[in-house]
Amino acid sequence: MRLQGKTAIVTGGASGFGAGIVRKFLDEGARVMIADINEEAATAMAADCGANALAQRVDVADGASVQAMADAALSAFGHLDILVNNAGITHLPAPLEDVTEEDFDRVLAVNVKSVYLTARALVPHMKSRKAGTILNIASTAGLSPRPRLNWYNASKGWMITATKTMAVELAPESIRVNALCPVAGETPLLKSFMGEDTPEMRAKFLATIPLGRFSTPQDMGNAAAFLCSDEASMITGVALEVDGGRCI
Repeated sequence: MRLQGKTAIVTGGASGFGAGIVRKFLDEGARVMIADINEEAATAMAADCGANALAQRVDVADGASVQAMADAALSAFGHLDILVNNAGITHLPAPLEDVTEEDFDRVLAVNVKSVYLTARALVPHMKSRKAGTILNIASTAGLSPRPRLNWYNASKGWMITATKTMAVELAPESIRVNALCPVAGETPLLKSFMGEDTPEMRAKFLATIPLGRFSTPQDMGNAAAFLCSDEASMITGVALEVDGGRCI
């Protein structure tokens, strides 16, 4: 129960890695807001998870929606200990010059602007308490980019740099900021990363991972619970690879 008494928001919490983080946080004693653009999925998951889970619709690329999420969390919980910026999207694999402007803008809005918007909405509260933990879900794509996912790679590289600069600036306020860098996993984005989900494409992708398997929601939940717990009180500004050796 390493998160006993803690409160958390997990964006994109109704599926994939986000759902794994939500379930682990609940298992460790936290109260968790499942914030997701898919309100129906968030509501269903909250009902399944019990009284310590709360559903909230949010578009993380929209300032008013993010502020409404923050207000709802503070109203429900009284304070916020943990913010997990997990919501993310990608464009389909393509030569960098062929990615549409619409897709580029959407990737940057969801993966980049969202970190600014949640910080704007919730860092003042954390500063007022001289406490808080922010966890940004980046990617091995930001450390070891692969061709044809250029602008997605760049958005996750931005997130890693943002994590480090946020950590430096917020450390005097006793606010820790870290990132997790998973390799692709069994999530709704897997097909988008690979272009097509076939046994051949999976085998090709898995061949680049020394441990020979994808990241799982449980892997992410375990790593997130540690970094957001008091056990990690001396850890800030790290981009922890949860990738089976992919970046070696």
